[in-house]
Amino acid sequence: MTSVTGNAVDIATADGTADAYLTRPDDGRAHPAVLLYMDAFGLRPQLRSMADRLAGAGYTVLVPNVMYRHGRAPVVELPEFIDPQARPEIFQRLRPIMQAHTTESAVRDADAYLRWLTARPEAADGPVALTGYCMGARLALLTAGSFPDRVAAVAGFHGAALATDAPDSPHLLADRITAEVYFGHADQDQSLPPEQQERLAAALTAAGVRHRCEVYAGAAHGYTQADTASYDEAATERHWAALLDLLKRAF
Repeated sequence: MTSVTGNAVDIATADGTADAYLTRPDDGRAHPAVLLYMDAFGLRPQLRSMADRLAGAGYTVLVPNVMYRHGRAPVVELPEFIDPQARPEIFQRLRPIMQAHTTESAVRDADAYLRWLTARPEAADGPVALTGYCMGARLALLTAGSFPDRVAAVAGFHGAALATDAPDSPHLLADRITAEVYFGHADQDQSLPPEQQERLAAALTAAGVRHRCEVYAGAAHGYTQADTASYDEAATERHWAALLDLLKRAF
């Protein structure tokens, strides 16, 4: 893996300033850009570590704090090891913040993130790739459908609320997506039950989107996050293989 440099950055949006983390290889060259959307626990050492690993594979990676309207990261104080069952107050504090992040505000933010990232000298010319985790998988799908000409590939892992009955469900944008799509669903995930998995796959198929949706058997929601009780090392390594394979095809 290539050595990388990461640093905190600020991004001007239509609604304020989003704090973020930018990391890239140390070689001084421009590299294909990846926008990494956080899970509900937010921008923290675990996500910076994941972004650094991705940068080490040859990418310029941006991880914005999508909850910036409620403060700079960490928006909610977190323990070093997150076990929501042992600490239910964490989600009690996060839930209203997550609910305040509407589809409209998410799309406005995505435009700002993409513009900022593609203007960076560390980012190669052309469209970017997206990867998202938990709520971030939903944001990745919304971004791919809202800005199809700016997105080359989109991946989501243990995603939540990807194909609901709501009128703004992200799967309804499938017919606008031009990127290749990959989803690695958690097994028996209440955030994305089988009927939503089927609805998502059907929408992508009907729209002619090149895609693959897989269920990681035995993996819990949040399986990629090593600082949580849901972490699954085997499923996480499978996710890395799938993500890097997708990015190689995209760039």
